[in-house]
Amino acid sequence: MGASRIAGTPRLSAKLRVLVTGATGFVGRALVPLLHGEGHSVVAWVRSEVTARGLLGADVEMVSISAGFDALATEIERSDAVVDLAGAPILGGRWTAARRAVLEDSRVGLTSDLVRAMAAAKTRPATLVSAGAVGYYGDRADEPLTETSRAAADFLGRLSQRWEQAAQQAEALGVRVVCLRTGVVLGRAGGALAQMLPAFQFGVGGPIGSGKQYCPWIHLHDLVRVIATALVDDRYRGPVNAVAPAQTTNRAFASTLGLALHRRAVLPLPALALKAIFGEAAVALLASQRVVPRALETWRFPFGFPTLAAALDDIVGGAPVTVASATSKPLGAEAARYELRTRTVVDAPLDETFASFSKAANLGLITPADMRFTIDGPMPPMAPGAIINYRVRIGPVPVKWRTRIAEWEPERRFVDTQEAGPYRLWWHEHTCRADGRRTIMDDRVFYTPPFGLLGRLTNRFFIAPTIKKIFQYRGDVIRLRFGAGAKFSSREQWVRLLSCRAHDFAVSPV
Repeated sequence: MGASRIAGTPRLSAKLRVLVTGATGFVGRALVPLLHGEGHSVVAWVRSEVTARGLLGADVEMVSISAGFDALATEIERSDAVVDLAGAPILGGRWTAARRAVLEDSRVGLTSDLVRAMAAAKTRPATLVSAGAVGYYGDRADEPLTETSRAAADFLGRLSQRWEQAAQQAEALGVRVVCLRTGVVLGRAGGALAQMLPAFQFGVGGPIGSGKQYCPWIHLHDLVRVIATALVDDRYRGPVNAVAPAQTTNRAFASTLGLALHRRAVLPLPALALKAIFGEAAVALLASQRVVPRALETWRFPFGFPTLAAALDDIVGGAPVTVASATSKPLGAEAARYELRTRTVVDAPLDETFASFSKAANLGLITPADMRFTIDGPMPPMAPGAIINYRVRIGPVPVKWRTRIAEWEPERRFVDTQEAGPYRLWWHEHTCRADGRRTIMDDRVFYTPPFGLLGRLTNRFFIAPTIKKIFQYRGDVIRLRFGAGAKFSSREQWVRLLSCRAHDFAVSPV
């Protein structure tokens, strides 16, 4: 199990085996590469091993929920820490009696099962980090809320209390318990922001209800770093408000998001409309919670995104990815109409980078979940002429894709091309080179959409933005996997350093 240590001091050098529930969710998929980047191993407790493998990649161990309680207890015996992220969405529908039961069982019930398995285990993990929400506090107007503030007496408040109490039962077993109270989690390709963006991008977004209610939030990358820190720092214990230090109202949130998108954000969504849609569940959107991260401030947690403007600029902007008319075309891509370019500078050596990203099975981890990426059939050895079959979803349309490895230079460069799929032409070159202890990774994609003139119109409004989003998402995963030092360069920097020749991470169908 975990190395011995002095109570109350950080254990920052420990390498842990971490059991994660909810690993395939929005937060879990960001936590996995971060934990791997810090040298930990991850085992995921999942409903479907096939689905989870497609979402989490090759480097995660799997244990199926269907294997039963004894299998869970065995995995807990082997684990140094547990992170419990599971829970049905609060806004998954009206809070009928049946829906309330689902919400309670997926939180209180599952956490209770984990603690029972810890009690049954011969050896126990040192730490349990349990997810939770600021719904614990209820609607409190402009009252500053710290970890010592009372819980609300409404449904969410009672549910949050019971959830935390279930986790805290592990303390009697000698397990250090951390109960997160998380605000709105902001990140790319998922979470609350993914639901907000379409309206704001079309200029019809705005505040919810009066807009005066306080809206606690946190950047996804800060949240997973809070979790990772809590695993190795023994000062973290009890309730922790996992929110950014900058407090904002819903109206200010809408205005800041509008500025980040260069759109007006003045059209309100009336409270009556929300209540008509969600019923009592609308309180999760309308409640005012001025939550203060007192514990994190006391422990001097280094927020990467302490302000809303910084968080939204990072998410809406992300890694520089350019798409323009193709000019200098390589052999095999002469018929390409468009060219995508992006560069990532990673604070990790080339061999470490290559080892992580050269596995095709890891493509699912660096692909947005809504694309439902899966590999069909066995994965052949990487070599010129190798064929890999994929399935992805482009918007609402499921697509089969067959990739051929056209060129393969181990640890230097490779090119994959579309043998069958949605494009008239797709040619993707990965190159990289070592730069001291860093790795410089470049991508060039030359492509031609289908359908002639209609395809060119579709490219402007759908295809190019979608491809850019995919590569920006990959940039996010790389930042998490290799640390905050990963940097992204502009097109001009990319052109100046185009001569570098080495290998990037994995075969990529998109």
